[in-house]
Amino acid sequence: MTGMSAVMVMARMAAVTAVTAVTFVTSVLLPGTAAVATALSHPYDRDDDDPDSAYGYGFDGDARSAEPAKGTADAVRLHPGTTYRSSLTGRGKAYYRLELDATSTTYVSVTAVPRPGAAPASGDGISVSVQNADGVGCSYDSVTTGASRSPQPITAWAAREIQPGLGLCQEAGTYYVVVERTGTGTGTGTGTESDRPWDLELVPVSEPPLEKAGATGVPETWNSATPAPLVAEPVPRRGGSGFAGATALSQGVWSDDLAPGQTLFYKVPVGWGQQVYATVDLDSADQDTGFVVPALDMTLYNPVRAEVVHTSAGYGGRQTSTSLAPVPPVRYTNRYAPTDPADSLRFAGSYYLVLHLSAQVAESFGDGPYGLRLRVRVDGAAGRAGPGYAGQPVPRDVFDAGAREPARAPGGTVAAGEGGGTAMRAVAVGGIGTGSALLLVLGVWTVTARRRTSAQIRANAQNPTA
Repeated sequence: MTGMSAVMVMARMAAVTAVTAVTFVTSVLLPGTAAVATALSHPYDRDDDDPDSAYGYGFDGDARSAEPAKGTADAVRLHPGTTYRSSLTGRGKAYYRLELDATSTTYVSVTAVPRPGAAPASGDGISVSVQNADGVGCSYDSVTTGASRSPQPITAWAAREIQPGLGLCQEAGTYYVVVERTGTGTGTGTGTESDRPWDLELVPVSEPPLEKAGATGVPETWNSATPAPLVAEPVPRRGGSGFAGATALSQGVWSDDLAPGQTLFYKVPVGWGQQVYATVDLDSADQDTGFVVPALDMTLYNPVRAEVVHTSAGYGGRQTSTSLAPVPPVRYTNRYAPTDPADSLRFAGSYYLVLHLSAQVAESFGDGPYGLRLRVRVDGAAGRAGPGYAGQPVPRDVFDAGAREPARAPGGTVAAGEGGGTAMRAVAVGGIGTGSALLLVLGVWTVTARRRTSAQIRANAQNPTA
């Protein structure tokens, strides 16, 4: 080997060693960098093997187990501010217990989740009621999976409400939450859908009374006109798989993707006196033969997960759009309205937008996923004072509309750096650390390689036959 060849080999070895060292430093000093980069390369990837995400439901990771009781004697007590996970089997009832004072209103929402692959009938669903110790019903609600027969999370709620003139359920004491399956199922006998358990997520919330009694009349006029949907470049924002993991949005245009059978959850802060509007656009498929109705569902829930308003659209493979009907501003006195949706718009806080694409879409148009754009508008001044509670709600921030609101950029979209979440912050910090490490390692190995090359050249000059 000639002297010059030896020099070239040593230089190449130094370069390879430098790359190896850089890789080692990056993997040891910054173990999360590769994972962050992968997440950003595939912003819509979801773990289909996780039953609590993707096409399942994302239960609250802090939820406590609550064994369903077949009667009141063994009913487990539910505490406001704590989320519970339970189940409902067959056509029986499940009982849970509340111990309530004579001043606070208590709400209990129940989200039922059919098992993946289930085929519920159009009337299959759940009912939820709150009853006093004498078996008198305080309130009742029911919900079904809908005409599409697409298995999806469904939510019903009930309450023990303190309100002048109600008469019943105003006293302190023991109350019971009663959850029951409704409908006929898809058959009878062991192993049919009617026998399979549905998982439940129960969330009790306590609302304190007012410091001073206020008006009990509901304003008769409000802006019921439908505003033009926002027009802006959509910002990618991946939806959550459950209420607990709902993705926070502010006013703006957002993009995501949605697969048949999947449900996405978002939350929008809505303050006192504000109105919320939403429109969802679903992209076209590769073909436009066939038709699924209903195909795309969008439901608005209030901070205690009570349904406010719902809309749906059929799908024939071409792009389609649907909007929520206009709803009144959020006001404390809305609770005195005789019917929904005004009755549900009774407090500020995070309002949930829940989107579901029917599993039947896959049969006609393919597995997708299908692109969507969610246009969210919140009208009215933010930061208005609340009604003046004589205490704290439980959980404490349930009626807080401002603490989690992302910053906005001009046009109503999230400002740069605010919408990327933890991954973007990790890249920013990791990028600085990685850059410094790369510069340091490359500098050291470049100097070393140059020194070795110079030394070899000098040795060759002194000994030409080497």
